[in-house]
Amino acid sequence: MYSQTIGSMTWQFDDLRSLMAKASPARSGDALAGIAAASDAERAAAQMALADVPLTQFLDEAVIPYETDEVTRLIIDTHDAQAFAPVRHLTVGGFRDWLLSESATGQVLAALAPGLTPEMAAAVSKLMRVQDLILVGRKLRVVTAFRGTLGLAGRMSTRLQPNHPTDDPAGIAASLLDGLLYGNGDAMFGINPASDSLPAIIELLKMLDGVIQRYEIPTQACVLTHVTSSIAAIERGAPLDLVFQSIAGTEAANASFGVSLKVLQEGYDAGLSLKRGTVGNNLMYFETGQGSALSANAHHGVDQQTCEARAYAVARHFNPFLVNTVVGFIGPEYLYNGKQIIRAGLEDHFCGKLLGVPMGCDICYTNHAEADQDDMDTLMTLLGTAGVNFIMGIPGSDDVMLNYQTTSFHDALYVRQVLGLRPAPEFEAWLAHTGILGQQGAEWRLGTRMPTAFAGALAHIR
Repeated sequence: MYSQTIGSMTWQFDDLRSLMAKASPARSGDALAGIAAASDAERAAAQMALADVPLTQFLDEAVIPYETDEVTRLIIDTHDAQAFAPVRHLTVGGFRDWLLSESATGQVLAALAPGLTPEMAAAVSKLMRVQDLILVGRKLRVVTAFRGTLGLAGRMSTRLQPNHPTDDPAGIAASLLDGLLYGNGDAMFGINPASDSLPAIIELLKMLDGVIQRYEIPTQACVLTHVTSSIAAIERGAPLDLVFQSIAGTEAANASFGVSLKVLQEGYDAGLSLKRGTVGNNLMYFETGQGSALSANAHHGVDQQTCEARAYAVARHFNPFLVNTVVGFIGPEYLYNGKQIIRAGLEDHFCGKLLGVPMGCDICYTNHAEADQDDMDTLMTLLGTAGVNFIMGIPGSDDVMLNYQTTSFHDALYVRQVLGLRPAPEFEAWLAHTGILGQQGAEWRLGTRMPTAFAGALAHIR
């Protein structure tokens, strides 16, 4: 039992799982689950008690039992004791102070990542202010490569998301062209398909590959279908670059997605067999989101932010190219308003990077949440400052297929201009070669003319 006395009041917390839940910044999902702190005073007491917990306690006390959950077994069995040694003596509060110190350089933190468990990362994030999450997040660079190199300092990539409610090729092509002319797409071209039909998925893969090959674009494509469909598409000879799957932080939640660690390994091996990368072989694309385990009734009483961090342990096991927290997509039942969405996005980025995961963020909200585009502008700017690997690029920031609000092509242009960020180096060179980007002094700006290579494509779409 953990306890904390403040004045004449003593709060007691039954176990580490309960303590972590009560210490979480307020969010609607934990309240819905009945595990949140009952008051700000209880939350403060829990945070104070959590600050005194030794980091080694997370190796001795699992929030979900080892015997019943394969994600817990993965976390414990792959823990690197040697990497953990430099911080082994610290408490959670001491770990926070150390992370904020000049001793915790990017190189030091990269070496530490295999020695940290998701619960350690989640715990320390609960003690951090927004500025702390940004400061430490900015130190952390997780670099991956396929046809382009993502995560380098001074760069921010975008997923060009040309979704269409009927998977119409002309509509998808129009969105692709629009995004490319704003300098989007270096993270990937990624379509959420309207159909789960394998032939339809293969046709979309062929279309995206055709665009990449025709215009010699140094990027990668992905159709966000179930991993077993990707395996089947590979078996049929489809030109598949990245293997996608939504994942969560518990075995039961992953089972609700129809996956296990074994199935993910099969997808990873199938993707590697194609050898389609040119500058690297990171090829898994995972999406996560706070509240997914709770929505599947598979959270085991663990708070949603800790469950989310546990999903990053699953992701890092497969050397992903990209991991994307779709932060406000599930709805206000889990993240009620703009304040909660902003906090969650920064927590996810911090925890993912601390664990060695190449984090991006779909900065988004549903129309029934107490949030608006100003909140998304705030989170987008903060994440750009924190060094996020990539964000979304969607026409007009309105996804007409999934019916939610996210970030647009020109939003990414804004962040790059204001913060001096650039695309992936291979993609930047291609943009300059085609005339989409031009250099003005020390800065890269969008070109002032339509690239000759795209003139015919635009005419065909019209």
